[in-house]
Amino acid sequence: MIVIEREVAVAATPEHVFDYLADFRTTEEWDPGTVRTVLLQGDGGIGTTYRNTSRFSGRETDLIYEVVECIRPRRIVLRGENRTVVARDTMTFRSEAHVTRICYRAEFQLKGLARLAEPFFRKPFDRLGEEAEEGLRNALGKLAA
Repeated sequence: MIVIEREVAVAATPEHVFDYLADFRTTEEWDPGTVRTVLLQGDGGIGTTYRNTSRFSGRETDLIYEVVECIRPRRIVLRGENRTVVARDTMTFRSEAHVTRICYRAEFQLKGLARLAEPFFRKPFDRLGEEAEEGLRNALGKLAA
């Protein structure tokens, strides 16, 4: 399993930050790997599904994500899957003296033959995590302004 975990702080309420990130379509604004994210069904709560198209290692890939946990304003969990990977994205929010800290954890379980190549994917996934952290920091900074 490949795990990416990052933390970002922003001067905004947990409710405001949660509402922004709970709409997974905002990945288009802060995740540099995302090409597009389309709402397939739902209202953002448990059971809502999205199609996320991302560019990774020069190729585009689609994952269907489903919201599997949604506790406003503390936690949201999405599970994504396609034929080569199962992803689990967990965002937790905690308030500390006028600042909201967002912990973003992405877990990737490669399937089939892709599992054999997992050691070669660690570095690109780390780079993806760094870019997403910077994008998230920038987008949330605008949100707080």
